[in-house]
Amino acid sequence: MNERRSTNKVGLIGTGMVGASFAYSLMQRGVANELVLIDADAARAEGEMMDLNHGLPFVRPMRIIAGDYSDLADAEVIVICAGVGQRPGQTRLELLQTNAGIFHNIVPKVTAVNQDAILIVATNPVDILTQISAQIVGLDRCRVLGSGTSLDTARLRYMLGVHYGVDSRSVHAYVVGEHGDSELALWSLANIAGVRLADFVGANGQGYDQAALDRIFSQTRNAAYEIIQRKKATYYAIGLGLLSIVEAVLRDQHTVMTVSSPLSGQYGVSDIAISMPAIVGRRGVEEVLNLPLSESELAAFQSSAQTLKDRLAEVS
Repeated sequence: MNERRSTNKVGLIGTGMVGASFAYSLMQRGVANELVLIDADAARAEGEMMDLNHGLPFVRPMRIIAGDYSDLADAEVIVICAGVGQRPGQTRLELLQTNAGIFHNIVPKVTAVNQDAILIVATNPVDILTQISAQIVGLDRCRVLGSGTSLDTARLRYMLGVHYGVDSRSVHAYVVGEHGDSELALWSLANIAGVRLADFVGANGQGYDQAALDRIFSQTRNAAYEIIQRKKATYYAIGLGLLSIVEAVLRDQHTVMTVSSPLSGQYGVSDIAISMPAIVGRRGVEEVLNLPLSESELAAFQSSAQTLKDRLAEVS
């Protein structure tokens, strides 16, 4: 890929609750010079633009406009949140047919005006839609990634922090695989301040308890269902998660994140986008890390990948 000119310009396609939460957090962080809002409902995008612009006197200056695809020509990062959301009782994979059709419409419009931007997919089922986007884009797949299990990883770290009585930022644990029901926690590598959980005792005296850890992972995996049942949608945490990915790209941070990206043989998996810790920088996914998984974790990860491949085949 040719070296991209830095513009610090971000495009957002889809200004629903997830997109708007991301835009709001991006404005507050001050990492972008310009934000373009695009939505099939142009009035919605304009309304979000007006509301956000009225908050600019409280934050760092930036330009926020409601535009169309031609305005994305010089964007460095384009975040796609467009699509229908998950309803109470509905799995992410059940959204596939509708949102796949939407992406087959959106992504070609993006690539027609910009072949160099990093594409970040947030719409569910995020892994399959990331793979579909990568197939549309073509060979340069490192620049197509999905939010994947970045949110699941954050949920797990938060809950482990509460359990052990420590700051969640000191917890190092990953959720990998599908962003959905077949995801898994990498317990063999989880640690707090470098101490494996089997040996860690928290400030509250909490020691190792695998049954408690299993309950925490179950709560992590089912968190979206619980939130959707109560408030119809999840958007604040994923908005912040998207912000962290965009910031890693714009600032070339080389941050390790559990994002979804198309694999090409890593962990015995090919031709599907799925989450595993990866280095994220200005070129997108720069490298998927080679972690020493246990045999059971590797088998579960490969099974999760096969679940996604089977569903992808239904729309390919």
